Amino acid sequence: MGDPKFATKKYGTPKKPWDKKLLETERNLRQLYGLRNKREIRGMEATLRAKRRNAKNVLALPLEKRAAKEKELLDSLIKMGVMRGKPALQDVLSLSLESFLERRLQTIVWRKNLANSPKQARQFITHGHISVNGTKVTVPSFFVSKDEEATITYHGKPMVLQSPQQKQKDAKQLAKDFAQMRGEPAGTETKLAGEQEENPISPEAAEAAQEAEEGK
Repeated sequence: MGDPKFATKKYGTPKKPWDKKLLETERNLRQLYGLRNKREIRGMEATLRAKRRNAKNVLALPLEKRAAKEKELLDSLIKMGVMRGKPALQDVLSLSLESFLERRLQTIVWRKNLANSPKQARQFITHGHISVNGTKVTVPSFFVSKDEEATITYHGKPMVLQSPQQKQKDAKQLAKDFAQMRGEPAGTETKLAGEQEENPISPEAAEAAQEAEEGK
């Protein structure tokens, strides 16, 4: 039965966790969807495997028993938002992991332009700034159904998003203000904003180059 204080592990681990191709794929998924750790990938993989297993079991049923089970499985996937239109049972076997990652609340908040990035979307959710169907949700991995997608909005006061151009402009102004406070000459703020030369030449190197030029 297990200890009721601790949740039971609901996902499996790959047979070759240190496979180079697997590590590269997981790294790309974490970067694209702003995932915190690999456990979030494992959970979606477990859901995907369960749906594929159900599809295989339905395909193995006799024709007279398959229709009801097939409709039930396909309707559940359409309601989840994973599949659209009029899919066939064979389409379930070709579902990808990205199809389920796209239904996470964190991803949808980003796709709906309620946040500038997946990481910012995760921050908004965990801080209680996002609601689904009028209820505040603080779990980034919350699975959003097709009907709930249209109800996702800010909880309380809307957040003000800053464009990348405005963010860079504010950083330059802040660096300029700090330079004035320290009494540094004008132009120092551009260096603080990251506009340094790529390969600055030291005075010793410049003097050596001048002597070599005179020697010619």
